[in-house]
Amino acid sequence: MNTDTINLRDIKKMRLERHWSQDQLAEMSGLNIRTIQRIENGENAGLESLKSLASVFEINITDSDKKQELEQIRKEEEYIQNVKGFYKLLAIAILSLIVPFIIAINDSSNWNIFLWILLSWGVLLGIYSLNVFDFFGEEWKRKMINKKFKKK
Repeated sequence: MNTDTINLRDIKKMRLERHWSQDQLAEMSGLNIRTIQRIENGENAGLESLKSLASVFEINITDSDKKQELEQIRKEEEYIQNVKGFYKLLAIAILSLIVPFIIAINDSSNWNIFLWILLSWGVLLGIYSLNVFDFFGEEWKRKMINKKFKKK
């Protein structure tokens, strides 16, 4: 038995190297074909599903391997969702500024309202971007701690 560890991203590659269909892999592993499709698409897989696949491919899996890989995949997915959310919020901000801008152009007394709306969206997007793009993340924390305690 090979002692390699299973990688969620390699399931499809290993299946194709053996010239197996998803149906064949599902039958050999005792898993549902939909489960095979989800795993090959990078979605989370349960430990028992991974153990079944590891058995079919004659490789080993440990809980720690799965946890590390799933944590990395979760972080990547969370980051992508945050970036998508930022761009959605930006699009909403731009669209919501169109009408006040047109009104302000037509009636110069409404510029103050437009500027307040613009400022509000700017602050909101700024705060949200600090979180999404991790300006004050782990690296920043580490630098601040090193700066504070190495100078004393």
